[in-house]
Amino acid sequence: MKKELVIIILAGLFWGACSSTKKELPKTVSEERMQAVYEEVKTPFKYGLVLVPDSNSYKMDCPTIFRKNNQWVMTYIVFDGRGYETHLANSDDLIHWKEQGKIMQFSDTTDWDVNQKAGYPSLIDYEWGGDYSINSYDGKYWMSYFGGNSTGYEKGILSIGMAYTDQDPATLHDWQRLDKPVMMPTDSAAHWYDNSTIYKSFVIEDKGKLTGHPFVMYYNARGDSVNPARGAERISMAVSDDMVNWKRFSEEPILNHHKGITGDAVIQKIDDIYVLFYFRAYWPDGKTVVYNSFACSYDLMNWTEWKGPHLIEPSEEYDNLFAHKAYVIKHDGIVYHFYNAVDKLGNRGIALATSKDIGKSEMIFNSAEESEIK
Repeated sequence: MKKELVIIILAGLFWGACSSTKKELPKTVSEERMQAVYEEVKTPFKYGLVLVPDSNSYKMDCPTIFRKNNQWVMTYIVFDGRGYETHLANSDDLIHWKEQGKIMQFSDTTDWDVNQKAGYPSLIDYEWGGDYSINSYDGKYWMSYFGGNSTGYEKGILSIGMAYTDQDPATLHDWQRLDKPVMMPTDSAAHWYDNSTIYKSFVIEDKGKLTGHPFVMYYNARGDSVNPARGAERISMAVSDDMVNWKRFSEEPILNHHKGITGDAVIQKIDDIYVLFYFRAYWPDGKTVVYNSFACSYDLMNWTEWKGPHLIEPSEEYDNLFAHKAYVIKHDGIVYHFYNAVDKLGNRGIALATSKDIGKSEMIFNSAEESEIK
């Protein structure tokens, strides 16, 4: 009996050791794997614009893509001079899109987010080449957004709020919002990297609880321990157990280039590697160099940056100022890289690049008016 007990105990220790070892993931990704990811995600063929404002009176920005009811759905944000609102479009083929209208709009109240509601749907399936379905939690679909009460282009203090709906997220209707922000730069828990203002966020489900929590938010924010108004923009993490209460994950950002903007994280998972697409702007020395790139991780926390060619950069008439803010997916063997295209006149729309040549778009910007938006 004692011998059997010893065997059982040793077996338990062995499997416990194996389980512990299995959880130890590499903190860096090799150059070979990074190169392989680049070869998989690169999109050298620019199709052109897929959504264009009908005038220069407003600007389209920040596409987010998911699939529902056998149809592709895009949310994007629109700036019209007063602030940001969130819009909806749909498509049968990821190329031809039909605008539907607003799902979050300006308020006629004194709410904290009365003039800014820039939304990004949450809990989208991020398996590379998967179904890209949007998932619910607690009987609701969720959308993180940055909001504020100041008018103008990203003016005033911007904070993160959470919106939700129990209706079909692919249909046109107003999303409900929590009464208060879930993260503010004025929080007592704010860190040096987000104590000025907070911008775009992207929320995923951490299915393996690698972070110890089921939900992870990647967000970019500006801050500085000495002068918050002059800090660079960096990407950081927050975590939640219920999609309502959020806390900052670490004392340091996950991507920090110390100058300019590092922002707008979007996550995909290729095999065992998480890929974080993001953009860089205004570096070095404040120069207008704006492009999309990526970083890779095994654990959602430690990221290795790609140092090779940019995924997207200005090259065409419609994106000769900025080519940035990626949303990248793979469907039926083709990689679709949606991004924000800005020309030198300030026109701003949603463009597409692909891994295979699918032709050229006939859509062009309509307005030749000079814009003050940068």
